[in-house]
Amino acid sequence: MEAQTTHTATAQVPTAHASKYLQQLCKHWQHNLAVAFTADHGTVTFPRDARGADWPGDGLVTFDAGEAALSVRIDASAEGQLEALKGAVARHLDRFAFREAPLRVDWQ
Repeated sequence: MEAQTTHTATAQVPTAHASKYLQQLCKHWQHNLAVAFTADHGTVTFPRDARGADWPGDGLVTFDAGEAALSVRIDASAEGQLEALKGAVARHLDRFAFREAPLRVDWQ
């Protein structure tokens, strides 16, 4: 099996409602994606061929809820996939956090 290059981005999103947003995002995406989550940790797998794409591999978004921030990590198989997932996560987070939006998502 050929090793794939992983493109990764992380962000600490300041919010007192990290667990709430983690659960809302995971519940939203579990209708058509592979999702596993608890109140404090969640993962969402975006298939390599989602929405007609043809990435080298699946993308994985991991959420961890803290008291003052939501930690987000994206592992993607290509730079374009990483950028697309960063946008999708930020847009959905702002949609669910509309009382606080726009949240500061500072990708590293």
